[in-house]
Amino acid sequence: MILHIDMDAFYASIEQRDQPELRGKPVVVGGSASGRGVVSAASYEARQYGIHSAMPGHRARELCPHAIFIRGRLSHYAEVGRQVREIFHRFTPIVQPLSLDEAFLDVGGTERLHGNAESIGRAIKMAIREELQLTASVGIAPRKFVAKIASDLNKPDGFVVVREAELIGFLDPLPVEKLWGVGKIGQQRLYRLGLKTIRDIRRYDQPSLTGKLGDWGRHLWELANAIDPRRVVTDRDAKQISHERTFSDNQSDEELLRAVVCYLCEQTAMRLRRSNRKTRSVTVKYRREDFRTFTQSRKLDAATDQTHPIIDIAIESLSRLRNREPRPVRLIGVSLGTLVDGDTPSQLMLFDDIAQRQAERTVDKVVDRLADRFGGNAVYRAGSHTWRNRPRDDRSGGS
Repeated sequence: MILHIDMDAFYASIEQRDQPELRGKPVVVGGSASGRGVVSAASYEARQYGIHSAMPGHRARELCPHAIFIRGRLSHYAEVGRQVREIFHRFTPIVQPLSLDEAFLDVGGTERLHGNAESIGRAIKMAIREELQLTASVGIAPRKFVAKIASDLNKPDGFVVVREAELIGFLDPLPVEKLWGVGKIGQQRLYRLGLKTIRDIRRYDQPSLTGKLGDWGRHLWELANAIDPRRVVTDRDAKQISHERTFSDNQSDEELLRAVVCYLCEQTAMRLRRSNRKTRSVTVKYRREDFRTFTQSRKLDAATDQTHPIIDIAIESLSRLRNREPRPVRLIGVSLGTLVDGDTPSQLMLFDDIAQRQAERTVDKVVDRLADRFGGNAVYRAGSHTWRNRPRDDRSGGS
């Protein structure tokens, strides 16, 4: 069985824990009392007024004039996130973090030590509550995507178990947007086909759906039928490390698209180094607004874990894709493949600038340390600035 654990209103809950006078009140992390900036997180009391992350601060102020705005403390949140992950690793070594506040856990190999998946899920919830004074929602299922859906159903402090025989009955009545990767645009596309529930997708003719939506349609049909072979994998065991972004609105802005690719390269390269791996290939994934998907891959002359050459290759691949398929984009991803151990020697090329390579390695180490201590936005390359400082309402994914 697979667990998906999602911390409840993570940043805001930490602030309410640390400042008891904030408990039970609408707390907004990020934005500002003057209405500037963007909301990073909102307590459940604030969410009752319609406030959510990525919302402009002025809009949050309009919805709830008495909301309490708090400046975020990324380094503190990152430290609490490490404490949460330490609890996960007490119960299984197979942990796949998705972000600071959520992760997949495969507990199949540790049930003899800690009891069945349900017992482990409850033990993790209890440890988080007793040791950190925070709550987490847990979804448990034999399929990865079902566990993620289950963890989101009864928030906050939810606990939902879906067994093998219950999969179809659990999925059927849910709206299509519950499927991982179905955003606003995808939802509208499915609605136009008369598909409003997962049951509707399951009953749809699979070749016909693939004909209308391409590989995405086939993927959705498989999920609707509880077909999901993806395993929980740590970065150390993964065959590739990837990160992608699905936009809430189709994008054609070339500067923004390059910034997204730069950001994705930063994220994947950092994960690569944390898992002591190097990559020999870089692939850019590119989905147009009509859901047709294209990829551009390139092999490296030598294995690397450095961010700079990965960005250079990915930006070049993006340019090739834009020249070939210039229509608006709804998804971009970057994946690093053909992974090797981090201690694999890197062959020097004839015209390599050894001093420059060492300088770039030093920059990567400094950025990694600052990200671990202060959060991912503490320091980053200028190329990703446009994306990192956008109004945030986009969905995301990584593997």
